[in-house]
Amino acid sequence: MNIVFASHNQHKTEEVRQILGSKWHLRNLHDLGQTEEIPETSDTLQGNALQKAQYVFDKYHVDCFADDTGLEVEALGGAPGVYSARYAGEHCTYADNVNKLLLEMKGKTNRRACFKTVVTLILNGETHYFEGRVDGTIIETPRGTDGFGYDPVFMPDGYTETFAEMSAEEKNKISHRGRAMAKLVEFLG
Repeated sequence: MNIVFASHNQHKTEEVRQILGSKWHLRNLHDLGQTEEIPETSDTLQGNALQKAQYVFDKYHVDCFADDTGLEVEALGGAPGVYSARYAGEHCTYADNVNKLLLEMKGKTNRRACFKTVVTLILNGETHYFEGRVDGTIIETPRGTDGFGYDPVFMPDGYTETFAEMSAEEKNKISHRGRAMAKLVEFLG
């Protein structure tokens, strides 16, 4: 079955491909020839995921899904949250975001955080939502080389490794995106 993931992010596309498995032929925005960025102007993860999926559905008339993910840090009042991807500025790198986060966490004793993902699926014109969450802590120094984004500084509860130290398979079993995608896969049958 064909489905489009409304994302330009190759890291996320690869992660989602591994989660979906071979039953699905996954294409992303690059595969559609969509080069412009889709606006994300909502102040919620669900709103941004819907905005991206709706854009692709309206423009290409294909079954599609989109996600939005945020890292919420208790000591920062839930920041960076919906602004996680651009926390250090509009054209920042993953390292820029991690460095800003660690700078703002300096001296904080409460290092509790959670990752949340909302997936919006538009299938046959109907909209469905799936959420995933994983709780953990922000460590003081980045560890690991796998993953992307905040993975080197996020250690999920019950583990001694950061997401960036885990294999993709291990991370996908417990991650926020993995949990949301598992609900999507179950729904799709």
